[in-house]
Amino acid sequence: MCSLRSPFLALFLADCVSTNDVRDDHPMVDSPWIAASPLLSQQIEDEAARLPYSHGFDRLEQIRWFAAIGEPAYPVLLRLAADPRDDVAAAALAALGATRDSRLVSFICELDWSEERGHSDLGLERARTLVRLGDWSEIPVLIAGLDDERLFTRSLCIDALEEATHETHGYDPRAEKSQREKGVAQWHQWWLQRTGEGILPGK
Repeated sequence: MCSLRSPFLALFLADCVSTNDVRDDHPMVDSPWIAASPLLSQQIEDEAARLPYSHGFDRLEQIRWFAAIGEPAYPVLLRLAADPRDDVAAAALAALGATRDSRLVSFICELDWSEERGHSDLGLERARTLVRLGDWSEIPVLIAGLDDERLFTRSLCIDALEEATHETHGYDPRAEKSQREKGVAQWHQWWLQRTGEGILPGK
């Protein structure tokens, strides 16, 4: 059953069906997710085909659209998250993270990525997605991102950390490097304390 998490879903409520209602020849019959009707499925595929060619605000709107559709779009988003184009994979991960559906964690962890991709900007987006979904095991990746030379990257990392923990530990991505280093040190100390106490959500 579709939940109305945004106005987008209201438009497509009639197009969502459970996997029990799908014909045997439907490609989603074995999916663990609520399946889309043929009409919604085509709309999802159309948006997926357009995603590599969108930019800026248009890309953000697509991410919001996929997140609003939610479960019927998961198989396509997971497929896109494995796309060899990093920007496409990152957009799919952002949409998955925006759903806040913790059931996605194991599927994202199983994505077949090279080690190189895991240590790139895409790895930061993956960590951000997992933390948003309630798996804190990738928090060290975001803490490492606080040392990035780029303000945009530092801002995304601290935003994700603050969203999950409601803490900043005095870190300001716009501060001078010496001040940022103090904040990073506090984040490392906080992480060591939490791992020592064994109180990690998502573990």
